Amino acid sequence: MKNFTKIAVPVSLGILGLLIFNSCSVGIPDGAKAVQNFDSKKYLGKWYEIARFDYRFERNMNNVTATYSLKENGNIKVDNKGFDYVKNKWKESIGEAKFVNEPTEARLKVSFFKPIWAGYNVIDIEENYQYALVAGNNLDYLWILSREKTIPESFKQRFLEKAKKLGYKTENLIWVEHAQ
Repeated sequence: MKNFTKIAVPVSLGILGLLIFNSCSVGIPDGAKAVQNFDSKKYLGKWYEIARFDYRFERNMNNVTATYSLKENGNIKVDNKGFDYVKNKWKESIGEAKFVNEPTEARLKVSFFKPIWAGYNVIDIEENYQYALVAGNNLDYLWILSREKTIPESFKQRFLEKAKKLGYKTENLIWVEHAQ
């Protein structure tokens, strides 16, 4: 039994390390490029989630918003809210985002459960910062955001085409409902 314990502990720690490493990926999907000359101050404020994939942490949620504000330490506070229509209650998650490189490159890492960080990459944005396409660290994470509860068809198509070219299965997107 002693020998089993000596082997099991390192294996367990190795698996735990691998899980943490995989959960902390702040990469960007192959072929995607983060927006350059990014103005983080223009990005701050409230965004409505227009579309996303079905994530465990947002399952059964409508009226989803993300509000970004500058923290004293220079990082960005992330305040996500949404209405769980199955449980009939509002949910909120507060996190923090940091730039991976320079603040002029829209590559960030975000955490709601430190020390676990995930990639948050703005890969397309309307020039007045009204509509944005955001990729996670791989093809499992994608968001279409808008400053309004809707998005013009032209930007919807632009973002869908870009996502498809990168390999996203856009037919699996969930189109978020927002109470009018």
